[in-house]
Amino acid sequence: MAKLILVRHGHVEGIDPERFRGRTDVPLTEEGLRQAVAAARCVAARWRPAVVYTSPLQRCVRTGREIAAAVAVEALVLHELIDLDYGEWQWRTHAEVRREWPELFDLWRAAPQLVRFPRGESLQDLVARTADALRKVLERHTTDTVVLVAHDSGIRALLLQLLDQPIAAYARLAPQPASISEVDVLGREVRILSIGETQHLQHLQHE
Repeated sequence: MAKLILVRHGHVEGIDPERFRGRTDVPLTEEGLRQAVAAARCVAARWRPAVVYTSPLQRCVRTGREIAAAVAVEALVLHELIDLDYGEWQWRTHAEVRREWPELFDLWRAAPQLVRFPRGESLQDLVARTADALRKVLERHTTDTVVLVAHDSGIRALLLQLLDQPIAAYARLAPQPASISEVDVLGREVRILSIGETQHLQHLQHE
């Protein structure tokens, strides 16, 4: 049985007010680094991963590096975990996009599976890419515990596939920065043990 630990990277600029961050390679904020350290401690206390895979963007690489150091394993970049290419929407705030592309923005909120970002990707592209990441990981690690550090979009896409849900359900998932999900995979059997846990971050609110 393979165990997948899905971790979203820590806090970055562009979360509030919310921007379409995508492939803008922003670093973790100080808050994000504290969250990454807390996530690393949580993973180390609960599991013994064989490897950590991360998106190539630095916010995931840094989060993954903290986890890998805490459990004394290697952190490897898996390109398929990279964030969505939002094209012309990248790094624009939601308010800016709503003003310039009102109909397309409304469609994105109502039926995201029908949207291709101007000069960018679609959710179908994201799902295909993350499915490839999932296939590679499960082929390499049939009986290992593996950590995947990805973006909001990538975590959603992975969970949709593991939950056997349609792309239209994309907006129903909302993984928070440095949240952790746990999934067991045995052949064709998938067991979702937790989604988006954040208990390990609660102490940070009081610091």
